[in-house]
Amino acid sequence: MVTTAHSERSQEPFFDGTEPEGMGVIEVIATLASIILLVFTLPFSLCFAFKVVQEYERAVIFRLGRLRTGGARGPGIFFVLPCVDTYCKVDLRTVSFDVAPQEVLTKDSVTVTVDAVIYYRVQEPLNAVVKVNNYSHSTRLLAATTLRNVLGTRNLSEILSDREAIAHMMQTALDDATDPWGVKVERVEIKDVRLPVQLQRAMAAEAEAAREARAKVIAAEGEMKASRALKEASDVMAESPAALQLRYLQTLNSISAEKNSTIIFPLPLDILTPFLKPHGQGMSMGHSAPLSPQ
Repeated sequence: MVTTAHSERSQEPFFDGTEPEGMGVIEVIATLASIILLVFTLPFSLCFAFKVVQEYERAVIFRLGRLRTGGARGPGIFFVLPCVDTYCKVDLRTVSFDVAPQEVLTKDSVTVTVDAVIYYRVQEPLNAVVKVNNYSHSTRLLAATTLRNVLGTRNLSEILSDREAIAHMMQTALDDATDPWGVKVERVEIKDVRLPVQLQRAMAAEAEAAREARAKVIAAEGEMKASRALKEASDVMAESPAALQLRYLQTLNSISAEKNSTIIFPLPLDILTPFLKPHGQGMSMGHSAPLSPQ
C-alpha cells in the first residue's frame, strides 16, 4: 500500500495551474521583515519594489520559491517585495528559428539533407516557466527530432512534391508536444531538400531522357498528321489534273519571286499544249512537206 501511494504521488503534476497553498510561519516572518525593510528604506526602496513589463511581455512572480497567486503580471507596472520576490519575464511575440540541416533516411532508403524554419510563440507564461526548464531550447531540440521522424516515413518523391503536407504534419506534431509547455507552434516551413550529387545526376539524366522521349512522340505525331494531309491532298489532285497543274504553276511563281535571278526549270509540254496547238500544227505541216532535190 505504501508503494502504491508513493507511485500515485509521483505521477501527480508538480504544477497543474491551481493556486498555491497558504504560506508557512517562516514565510510569513520573512515577508513581514521584507515589508518593514521596505518601509524604513523609503523612498529608495521604491526603485526595487516597482517593475515594468512591456505590452508583449508577462512577468511570472515567485515569493520565497512559491508561485504567487493571480497568475502572470503585465503589461504595465507591478509590485514586488525586495529580498523575497523573484520574477521571470516571458516574451509573447512570435519567434522563428532555423532547424539545423538534418540528414534523413527516407522510406525508400535515400539519404537526404533537409532544413526547416519554425514559428512559435508562448501562449501560457506560467507553464512556459514552471513546466519546462528552457522552453526555447526544448522546442528547438524537439523540432529537429520531429523533422527526422516525419521525413523518415515518406518516400523521396513525396518529400519533393508534398512539402506543404509534410510541413502541416510537423506543425501538428510539434504543437501537440509543446502544448503542455504553454508553447504554440504556429507554422513550419521546409526550406530546402538537398540530394546526393550522384542522385542529382541520375535524376537529371532520367528527366532528360523523358523529355527526349516526349519530343520524339510529338514529332512522330506531327509527321503522321502531315502525311495524312499530304495523302488527302494527293488524292484530290489525282482526281483533278487541272488542280495539279495549278499547284505546279503556284510553286513556280513562288520560286521565281524569292530572288531576282534566272531560274531554269523543266516545264511539262502538256501544260502548254492548249496554248501552242495552232502554232504547233502550222510548224508540223511545214516540216511534213520536205523539198524535193533539184
